[in-house]
Amino acid sequence: MNARRGQAGTQDTGATGMRAAIERWSAVPVVFLHRVPRWTLLVAVFALLAAGMVGSGWVAAAGLLVLAAALAWFAYLNWPALDGGGRALRVVALVVLVGFAVGRALERF
Repeated sequence: MNARRGQAGTQDTGATGMRAAIERWSAVPVVFLHRVPRWTLLVAVFALLAAGMVGSGWVAAAGLLVLAAALAWFAYLNWPALDGGGRALRVVALVVLVGFAVGRALERF
């Protein structure tokens, strides 16, 4: 039993303020995603990536931006546990996804 929160099975991350609120809000979706079969998530990510790479215009940009938002959410949740290389990799991946999304929205490539 966690003495600070008074609930069994909760993990105290030491977060305060907005970070704690986001971690609490994220608990239910993360548990849901954990219970979904892995192949389902893989298919969803592949479909969004394929729509972003094959499609054009705002549909392609929307698919890539949904992926970028999911990556940003997971990166935010994992940020305190990451080292410098992990943080840099996530920032680069976000910049690339958003860059491709902007390019698709403007129909540059």
